[in-house]
Formats: sequence, structure tokens, C-alpha cells
Amino acid sequence: MNDKKIISPSEKIVLAIQGYEGCFHQEAAQNFFGNNIDVVCCANFRDVVKIAADPIQSTGGIMAIENSIAGSILPNYNLLQQSNLKIVGEVYLYIKQNLLVNHGVALADIREVHSHPMAIQQCFGFLDQHHWKLVETEDTALSAKHIKQHHSKHIAAIASELAGNIYDLHNIAPGIHTLKNNYTRFLILQREEDTKPIADANKASITFNTDHTKGSLAKVLTAIANGGINLSKLQSMPIQGSDFEYQFYADLEFHSNIELTSVLANITHITEALRILGIYKNGK
Repeated sequence: MNDKKIISPSEKIVLAIQGYEGCFHQEAAQNFFGNNIDVVCCANFRDVVKIAADPIQSTGGIMAIENSIAGSILPNYNLLQQSNLKIVGEVYLYIKQNLLVNHGVALADIREVHSHPMAIQQCFGFLDQHHWKLVETEDTALSAKHIKQHHSKHIAAIASELAGNIYDLHNIAPGIHTLKNNYTRFLILQREEDTKPIADANKASITFNTDHTKGSLAKVLTAIANGGINLSKLQSMPIQGSDFEYQFYADLEFHSNIELTSVLANITHITEALRILGIYKNGK
């Protein structure tokens, strides 16, 4: 995993994450950097970007950007666009939901299950087999923390294996999510002034605008294809403060920097406000 490290090995890694200790953001961060990291837990993504941009509080951040089931998290594209942060890596994390209880609690003892609404929805196939009261909370890991703190004998939480390990809970029913192809893509973020070129980079994320002339977007896509680059994602986003005008976010997969440089030069003349959000290594 050392070949993925962007920050110097001698530098203590402190990442801003959304959620509480034991959340999937922390698990994704450990997947990328290893376990020897510190996290700054944030209540929302706006705070993640704010703290990730502050050199006093962190060395960067990690932010979910899309899920294979729920789709893109559009507000996060805008947060990234408005920040001075660059994408320096990515993680595709398999989201495995688990039923966590205090030690000694059996399935027959459970009366309530607490978790984030999305996690509960992802586990209806399992939960429908029981008659438990389902209680929505703000965070999966926080639910696990609460049942540990309160020594709950009749309450379970749906959360990650990491949360179970951190709060010393028993994973009474592993992998209870209904759909098994549940992946979330996380972006590794670093302040622009701290970034360094990544030697084996093969992916770039950009944003651009097009005018309203006929075929303007098609010209951009054609230039990308003719340059031998794979367009792995294209996402439209409303331009804030405009009347139904849109900006485009694109992920480009390439084989060489020369290939990328050539394509960017070709589309500069047929786009507006072209910006490179990051050049990094494909996380797949």
C-alpha cells in the first residue's frame, strides 16, 4: 500500500472525514494510507472541505463522491469545485453492513435496530425477517458508539466491521446488506500547494462548461475519444446562481501524460472554464 501514499511517509497523516470514528470514510482512509493515521471527524461534507484545506488542522481529507447504488453525491462536486483542494487518489470501498450488539446479546434479545436511514434501507431484506423497531440516526458508527456507551441489551446497530472493532461489539450478523454490489467511491484530497506529480498517474478529473450552440458537448466528447482517452464518467451539474445552465464533470483514463496533455489542449478551445481537479492513479 506504500505505493499509494501521496503524503511524505515522515509526515503524520491527519485526514478530515465525514462521520464518526468507525465510519466508512475512516475505513476507506485506512484502505488507502494504512492504519497509522489520525482522523478529524466532521458533521458534514462542508466541514470536511474546510478542515482539509486548513494546514493547521489536517494534511488533507477524504470525501465520498458516488455510490454504485445511490449514484453521485452532487453537492460534493460543488464543494470540491469551490475549494483549493486537489484529488490525489481514490478508493472504491465495498460497503458491508453488519449487525452489531454488545457481548452476550442474542438475536432473540434485540428489540430495536439503530442506524443511518441509508444503511437501514440497504438491509431491508434481512430486517424484514424480524419484527424489530427501526430507529433512524445520523450516523452508522455513532449508533454503534451509543449502544456501547449505554450498555444496551436490547438494541443493535447497523455499522461497519471497523466500528465493531473500535467499540468492542459483537458482529452477530455479518454482511446483512441486501444488494451485494454496493461500492462507494471516495476521493483523497490534498491542498493544491502541497500536491506533487504522481509518477504512475493514469486518471484525471476535470470540470468544464460548454456554450449553448448545437453539438458543443458532442465536439468535446469526440475530441476526448479521438485522443485515445476513456471517458469513464460524465456528470452534469447545475451552475449555482444561473438559470438552467450546466457544468460538466468528467473522469478521463489515459495511458500517458502526453496523451492527456494533447486532449486537454484540444478541448480548451471548445470549452469554457476548464479546470483540472486532479491527476492521480486509478483506484480500481
